[in-house]
Amino acid sequence: MSQPLLASLFDQTERTPLSVSELTAQIRGELEKRFFTVWVEGEISNYRAQSSGHWYFTLKDEFAQLKCACYRSSNQRIRFRLEDGMQVRARGRLSVYEQKGEYQLVVEYVEPVGAGALQLAFEQTKQRLQAEGLFAPELKRAIPIFPRRVGVVTSATGAAIRDIVNVISRRTRTVHVLLASARVQGEGASHEIVRAIRFLNEHHQRALREGNREAAIDVMIVGRGGGSIEDFWAFNEEAVARAIRNSAIPVISAVGHETDFTIADFVADLRAPTPSAAAEIVAAHEAELCARLAALKATFARSIQYRIAGARNQIHELAQSTAFDAVAAQLHEAIVRVDSADHRLQTSIKSSFVEIQRRMNAAVHSLSPLQLRAVAAAGQTRFGSLSRLRDNAIMARLENAKQYFAKAVAALDAMSPLRVLERGYAIAQDQRGQIIREAKAVNAGDELRLRLWKGVLDCRVERIETEN
Repeated sequence: MSQPLLASLFDQTERTPLSVSELTAQIRGELEKRFFTVWVEGEISNYRAQSSGHWYFTLKDEFAQLKCACYRSSNQRIRFRLEDGMQVRARGRLSVYEQKGEYQLVVEYVEPVGAGALQLAFEQTKQRLQAEGLFAPELKRAIPIFPRRVGVVTSATGAAIRDIVNVISRRTRTVHVLLASARVQGEGASHEIVRAIRFLNEHHQRALREGNREAAIDVMIVGRGGGSIEDFWAFNEEAVARAIRNSAIPVISAVGHETDFTIADFVADLRAPTPSAAAEIVAAHEAELCARLAALKATFARSIQYRIAGARNQIHELAQSTAFDAVAAQLHEAIVRVDSADHRLQTSIKSSFVEIQRRMNAAVHSLSPLQLRAVAAAGQTRFGSLSRLRDNAIMARLENAKQYFAKAVAALDAMSPLRVLERGYAIAQDQRGQIIREAKAVNAGDELRLRLWKGVLDCRVERIETEN
């Protein structure tokens, strides 16, 4: 407005109104031009993560508040999760949400006040996965003592794979290494690590299904060499942690140096301080094992010799003891008792044998041929008499049954409806097969079926007569 206020009241150009959209667009243009990029510090409240991937929240201090929007294209680069009450610094540009006429900060980057963004994201992920139970000790699996095939997930050009191969080749000739190469730092590294872990598991499962146990993988090393927290960040990603936990193969995490810790270390079945240490775990030194076994063998042999010598001395002392005299006396008494019992047993057996022989002779005498013949003749006579009585009884029962059956047949025949039909009667049925008992149950024109003594007639009703 370039003219004085009083003059502008009569200026037609100045009095031309703007639409709400036009005014809002002008305000938006001025705000975005003036505050193209700005840093704002405050406390987060009313945080909302939409299904579209956009974040909406409010930054506030003691005296004012500012609505903020962080779109998906920007928040994908933010490592930690926003929470109500968190103190942060946000960088973005001021703009206007024209539909509501509200100004807002379009956030492009957020960092926490105090702790670094990566450290905060690390703690948030650790707490969340620990609450789910992914770090539970009972989920940890034992690492095989003598693995035959070791899977390695790391960069094919990094120092970690060289260290692992050198240690294994130096310590043993029986362990085979299967490398699944993956980028271990930078954008997209976590996806490659997850894909490599899944590849080794698929190879392992396929070998088991085909019965090829030699090709199966006994243990897996997932790791890389030293670096900064930014370099390690792929091993702090939630996707990598879940892939390790879901692996069917026991996993050793070997990331960085001994003082470095990642989420992969907490979720793995075993943490190794370095990739070289992981290789030493899976590849026992054969020379050391042989020396250890030889030492154990010598120790075992000496222990057996000492125990034999001690037992020999103990037996010698016991042999000199007076207790053996008492044992010998008890043994002599036992032998005397056994001899006496044996004599009594022999005498009893002889007496029993004589008695059995006497009873057998008496039985043989009582069963002479003449006596057997007389007993057989008496039995035969009795058997013939009983047979005749049995035949007479059967004939009498049969005769009674025939008479009863004839009476039953005559009674049934008298009650049979066929006898009634034979005398000239008929049974009338309608089309549904129901028996017609009264003339009023049908109408003229109905079709009936008459069942006679012999044959069936299909009829039509022409006239109906009913009794009063």
